[in-house]
Amino acid sequence: MIEVNYKGDMKARNLPEHIMNDTIKLRTLIEEYASENEPIRINYDGEPFQTIYYGESPIITKMKYFPMALLLILVLFGAVIWFFYRSTKASEQNKLWAGMAKESAHQIGTPLSSLVGWTTLLKDTDVDPSYIVEMEKDIVRLQTITERFSKIGSIPTLSEMDIVDQTDKAVHYISSRSSKLVAFDVDLPSQPIMVKLNEQLYAWVIENLIKNGIDAMKGKGAIKVYLRADAHKVFITVSDTGKGIPKNQWNQVFTPGFTTKKRGWGLGLSLAHRIIRDYHKGTIRVSESKKDKGTTFEIMINRLK
Repeated sequence: MIEVNYKGDMKARNLPEHIMNDTIKLRTLIEEYASENEPIRINYDGEPFQTIYYGESPIITKMKYFPMALLLILVLFGAVIWFFYRSTKASEQNKLWAGMAKESAHQIGTPLSSLVGWTTLLKDTDVDPSYIVEMEKDIVRLQTITERFSKIGSIPTLSEMDIVDQTDKAVHYISSRSSKLVAFDVDLPSQPIMVKLNEQLYAWVIENLIKNGIDAMKGKGAIKVYLRADAHKVFITVSDTGKGIPKNQWNQVFTPGFTTKKRGWGLGLSLAHRIIRDYHKGTIRVSESKKDKGTTFEIMINRLK
């Protein structure tokens, strides 16, 4: 604050010492204060006696921003708590799904061992050998499923494999067991493409996407599997002609427990997402979907150099 009397004498208060003794700086401050706040003019007997010039107090200025700073801190603190909660919840869900998968593998293993024994005994009887061959195929399939479930929650082994061949095998398995009302269009390169892959888990992903497509088409329509690659990555798309997925659910479909089916656990796509993202260091997403036109899922896996 600077006081200027009717004689023009200046007196400063609450200012640094080096400014209070510098007339030029005081005059500069007077102009600055006058632009910030209306000066207080004091009259005596109707004549100007004193004028007071004042500026914004640094303390008051800081106090103006304290509520905003406090609000920002509270928001950040809340965000940290929310993120911690979500991370903990996701971790618990992952442990739950992994535990369920391992328990399923354990439960399947007991009757599976008995089935292997019974088929061995049947070979010594007069049963048609073709029946036993088919039973053995189903037993092998059950063993594959058991191994897949047992791998959930643990780090699987990846090997150098031809993803073209593995994709063809997975599609062939499903197509040979699907209704004739489902048309399969498979477009794969003629040359092998090598990637780091877990055969059983990758086949599970492809089969799951195809099964979801067949369910979306209610058992009638077309499934297209297309594979292409560039110098660094391999892209696999699985398309159906089903009911489609609303765009606001494209990311939700990979959330554990999310399902649009009347009956379902909502585990298939979430496990597929985990297999591709966590185990194969790739990505899986809904690349396109239109109502009553169909949906396309895209998988990306790094190619070996």
